[in-house]
Amino acid sequence: MTSDGDVPPAAVLSLDDAIRWRRDVRRFRPDPVPAELLAELLALADCSPSVGNSQPWRIAIVERPDIRARVRASFEAANAAAAMAYPDDRRDAYLGLKLAGFDRAPVHLAVTCDDDTTQGDRLGAATMPEMRRYSCVSMITVLWLAARSRGLGMGWVSILDPAEVLTAIGAAPPLVGYLLLGWPEETHLDPELERHDWQARTPANARIRSL
Repeated sequence: MTSDGDVPPAAVLSLDDAIRWRRDVRRFRPDPVPAELLAELLALADCSPSVGNSQPWRIAIVERPDIRARVRASFEAANAAAAMAYPDDRRDAYLGLKLAGFDRAPVHLAVTCDDDTTQGDRLGAATMPEMRRYSCVSMITVLWLAARSRGLGMGWVSILDPAEVLTAIGAAPPLVGYLLLGWPEETHLDPELERHDWQARTPANARIRSL
């Protein structure tokens, strides 16, 4: 890795570097992601741990322009509503953030959770059924790190209406994540929201305690 955090596209980073360099990317180059690379990343993500080995994630590769347009419209409506919830000074800062990269990200993925899967025979999920959804989040994290280790960036879009997205992709709830994947326009070691004065990272010890 270079001093500014840039990584050649062919490079594979160490796990430590991938964790530190992993950022929510919103600014993409339109260059395509090779199909074989996407397949490799999805196969790695599918190795993620899951409760009862249930593998409850379901991934839709969204390629149709009409579906992408419906998801983007949901984002735009939710984004406008979110902006109005802030006071004027904070609203200006919010509107100055780039919060999605729908037009330029070459890969769109919609991740849902099969809460009714029989795989795993309810092991670990009978008492905590939400573990299936946590397992889906684990898979997304593995995908994120694998993508970044190869120079790709990923954005996790949460400013949208899950019901509208599920209708657009023809899937059952719950929606766990709508992901944008592609080559980042630029790379930084600091989070974009910190760089644009939205929220600084706080010390780890603020979230750790001993009993």
